[in-house]
Amino acid sequence: MKAMSQDVYGGPDVVHETELPRPVPGPSEILVRVHAAGMNPTDWKHRRFAGFLGRLPLVLGWDVSGTVEAVGIGVTLHEPGDEVFGMLPYPSGAGAFAEYVVAPARAMAAKPKSLDHTQAAAVPLAALTAWQALVDTAGVRPGQRVLVHAAAGGVGHFAVQIAKARGAHVIGTASAAKHDVVRSLGADEMIDYRTQDFTAIEPVDIVLDALGGDTATRSLDVLAPGGQLVSIALTQLPDDLADRAARAAAGLRVRPILVEADQEGMRALAAMIDAGSLRPVVEAVFPLAEAAKGHMLGDTGRVTGKVVLTVP
Repeated sequence: MKAMSQDVYGGPDVVHETELPRPVPGPSEILVRVHAAGMNPTDWKHRRFAGFLGRLPLVLGWDVSGTVEAVGIGVTLHEPGDEVFGMLPYPSGAGAFAEYVVAPARAMAAKPKSLDHTQAAAVPLAALTAWQALVDTAGVRPGQRVLVHAAAGGVGHFAVQIAKARGAHVIGTASAAKHDVVRSLGADEMIDYRTQDFTAIEPVDIVLDALGGDTATRSLDVLAPGGQLVSIALTQLPDDLADRAARAAAGLRVRPILVEADQEGMRALAAMIDAGSLRPVVEAVFPLAEAAKGHMLGDTGRVTGKVVLTVP
């Protein structure tokens, strides 16, 4: 099979096409013929340095939408020909930038009927991150105020929709040029992080932080007593952030989160998509052989929504 691999860490130019043996599903696994694979910031980060993986050569990618080609022993949830989407186990399961992948059967769910494979591939890792941060971790509920940083990004644009669908008042930060897009997804208020101070808003119950650093520290200032800062910027968080939260106000919590493959979460997201309350925004689509172009776009740090690779 064809796959996009790298033998060294570096810029987009290190990514090249190669041929690898087609994988064979083991017990409780399925073989998926990949029709499209979503790209995420973790892909360009792991392309540049070892990160969580520390192995070369390396085929990146965790987001998959495709068709079940074969099933391993003991699999009853999927059959050959089923259209599925999902996230390969993070971080060790990378390998979606290829014609075929093997995945745990319970990491994949039925593809939403209302999306094609390109759109579906934009969903898994980013939407699961938002779901696990806001629903599983923070327990967002009606009437709460939620601040979403980088609200036009991959995780952010899903977080806005998930929080809104669960009855929250949603405030997003993004550059002014992206405000209309985020408002169309349900944001009640927008803040231009380049010209406005987000700490000037009324207190919020939940902050979803995708940036870390000074943004995470300053976010403590906008949390109401008992509020939660849920951060996906694990490697960029100040070491003393939890201590600062304890000193800032009663009951503040800092909750770093790393996304996990999750069939139950995928089914919940698929239901929202088919009900019309969740949709992916796809900024750019490239064929698999041009994966380096997707990396180049990702390196700008200005992607609205997601970048997707299609697999002919």
